[in-house]
Amino acid sequence: MSSLAHFTLAEMTELGAMLRQMGERTTSIDEVAQRVVDAIRGELIDRETGQRECPLVRFFMTMPYEALDPELQSFARRLLGERETVRNEMRCLTLMATSGDRPCWNDRSLSVRHRTIPLASNEMVNGAPMIARLLDQLGVRVDAFLSEAPELIEKPAPDSFNVFFVPEALGSDCIPDQKDFVEAFGIESVLGFGGMLPSEEIFVVILFSRAPITREVASLFRTLALNVKIALLGVSAEAPQREGLDAQ
Repeated sequence: MSSLAHFTLAEMTELGAMLRQMGERTTSIDEVAQRVVDAIRGELIDRETGQRECPLVRFFMTMPYEALDPELQSFARRLLGERETVRNEMRCLTLMATSGDRPCWNDRSLSVRHRTIPLASNEMVNGAPMIARLLDQLGVRVDAFLSEAPELIEKPAPDSFNVFFVPEALGSDCIPDQKDFVEAFGIESVLGFGGMLPSEEIFVVILFSRAPITREVASLFRTLALNVKIALLGVSAEAPQREGLDAQ
């Protein structure tokens, strides 16, 4: 049991060791993602109240549009509307797993706005303030996803991403749902960490915390990205990465 309000290097090391094991005895990235968000949410506890410090933890990963199941493709097209052209290679930031206080936060198919977010253009990304800041702080160049020749784009070092960090969620313009989410659930800070897989897809874990998080604590989470990456690499390369979504 750890607390984000007093998170230490030793606790980060212990949590990292736990996350590295999330890829054992599984052949599904979806399952690994769910194990990761469940483990993080279950581990971070307010020591005084015994309450979970994160009312919501989510795991996203980029995927090409053509790799999405038909239901998610339809969701992406609705978001695009007539503003953008659908391309098979278009990257979509896709919700792989979710764990939270509300029942609907434990089923990714029930997400109203974030099941999959097409990264179709700079304008569309900038229209989603949290996603725009998330990608910027993680060091992800949006133009790398928009290029027709991505091999010509200089890619970030796989393990050198920074941390996405919003120290004060209340009043932040990158967390739009202030009244019904930030205020209603007492969100103090938001923290995200992620990395790049050999497939050149990006993954990111986002924590919405009731405990205030300092920059010193946020910086410790850079290391956890590598531990999650190791867990994901443990998944069989022959396994379908979207296993389970076709049944939804």
